[in-house]
Amino acid sequence: MSRRRTVSTKKKLALLVSAAAVAGGGAFVMATTSNAAQSPRALSAADSTVCQGLATALGNNQEFIDGQRAAPDAQSAARIANREAVIALIKVQQKASGCVVGESARDSRAKQPAQSGQQAGGAAQWTATAQPSPTATAGNGGAGAAASGQQVCNGSTVTLSGEGGAPAASSNQFPAGTKLKVTNLDNNKSTTVQVTSVSGSCALLNNAAFEQVREPGKFLIRRALIEKVG
Repeated sequence: MSRRRTVSTKKKLALLVSAAAVAGGGAFVMATTSNAAQSPRALSAADSTVCQGLATALGNNQEFIDGQRAAPDAQSAARIANREAVIALIKVQQKASGCVVGESARDSRAKQPAQSGQQAGGAAQWTATAQPSPTATAGNGGAGAAASGQQVCNGSTVTLSGEGGAPAASSNQFPAGTKLKVTNLDNNKSTTVQVTSVSGSCALLNNAAFEQVREPGKFLIRRALIEKVG
């Protein structure tokens, strides 16, 4: 009788341990599922100004790479490698900011043709109120031929390229050596920089230049005044 009771007691303990393990495992699965369901959704460019700025910067760099591949020269491979490194950095910033990693404003521009008073992606864009005088634009052969002190890139927003180095800009309209003054009308901060490379925007600032005029936590300047000063 004693032996049977001992065996019976051991079986009961084993069953209890097994039941506890199953219950615990079930609780773990439920907790994991619950946590997964509560994971925050990545923000798109439409949800956040920060994400929009990063998406614009990513799209500009992608367009620059496409341009280099379409018309390569002796330095294209080095430029492409540099911009690919910049894109990798932008994606790290997108992840850290809770944005959709890899989202590019270029995708929105491809789907929707640019319209007056609108930004790529359908968001409203500020249009510069100060327009150049008719005499200043007479005979102008394009943005690159604008007179010194004349407002250019009317209605353009400004973001950063992600490139390091001393304050500088890149442009698809102005040759290297051109000096541009960029003013953020939301905080009245200005910077005067020299164009040093080509990009997919009228004016794209590198990190150092953007820091001089940015608003804290923002990667896009919606109300920008851009002037050619040299």
